[in-house]
Amino acid sequence: MEQKKEEIYEPTVPIFGYEMIRDILLPDILGKHTPEILYWGGKQLSRKFPLQSMDECSSFFDEAGWGTLTVVEQKKNEMTFELRGSFVERRLSLKSDVTFKLEAGFLAEQIQLQKKCTTEAAEEIHKRNQSVKITARWDEKDKVE
Repeated sequence: MEQKKEEIYEPTVPIFGYEMIRDILLPDILGKHTPEILYWGGKQLSRKFPLQSMDECSSFFDEAGWGTLTVVEQKKNEMTFELRGSFVERRLSLKSDVTFKLEAGFLAEQIQLQKKCTTEAAEEIHKRNQSVKITARWDEKDKVE
């Protein structure tokens, strides 16, 4: 008797549902403070999902559906990341005032947790090549516990 392979149901959330909340509802509720609140929200999410490495951060970004995150440059007190993918491309094509502050805040806090130094991050949108550059900088003299 032949055994049937059990199918695994993996629910997916339509990207449109996420976009409605992230790019329409939240800005309507938060108004002009949306970018700052999303940045701090990203930092808060990062505290709830502490990761051990940049590889884990890249995996988290993939799993969250935020895009493909890669480290493009690393200096003594600075890391530069590139965020790409269909989700990034879609957000950039649909909205002129799109922000990636949530992702920047998340990365800033992950690096701060890993390096134990105060860290801030800023994003730079590159519409031409459909990507986002996120630069995180930390101060080794400003330690955190």
